[in-house]
Amino acid sequence: MYRGNALKDALAVYLVTDERSSINDCLRVVRQALEGGATTVQLRRKHDDGRILVQMGQAIRDMTREYHALYIVNDRVDIALITDADGVHVGQSDIAYADVRSLLGKEKVIGVSVSTIAEADEALAKGADYLGVGSVFPTRSKSDADLCGIAGLREIANLARRYGTRRTPTVAIGGITAANASEVLGAGADGLAVVSAIMQADNPADAARNFRQLFS
Repeated sequence: MYRGNALKDALAVYLVTDERSSINDCLRVVRQALEGGATTVQLRRKHDDGRILVQMGQAIRDMTREYHALYIVNDRVDIALITDADGVHVGQSDIAYADVRSLLGKEKVIGVSVSTIAEADEALAKGADYLGVGSVFPTRSKSDADLCGIAGLREIANLARRYGTRRTPTVAIGGITAANASEVLGAGADGLAVVSAIMQADNPADAARNFRQLFS
């Protein structure tokens, strides 16, 4: 069970898989990123059939246990349950938070994507365990993402930090690179969700290590 500072620390370097055609190559990069210090892996593949997602999820489940990392599934609650994921991440048009919670139970982690204060306030009120905030910068990984910018990230992070009696971690996503990561953390993010900057790196382990060093 991940909560409080344990959850915040586990979300620090949050790798999101890309849509490359080779499953084996995708899993190879995930392992390299874990070797370099990625603390969370989110399985996000919008175009794969369920059986392939189960195979990938089981492989990522094994790797994240080996490296003591968090394993999250994007949207697909069925895949998360079958592969014993630590949690699920949902967007604004995915299955509603309450329905995901009823399916997963109380122990699993649920993250919610937000890009505005109103969305963040609603997700926090419903009990989201963390917020995925973005897109902070324009990104080719998700061309239809709403842009909140650094100012929006700062505003949402401030809200999550002082909301009710708990501090909800925020993970910034969208165009995060080694060059802008410090600015993102300075705006209040607790974690950095990265796709291309690790998945497309010449050396994914070194890329993940560079992000991890920002938290030391």
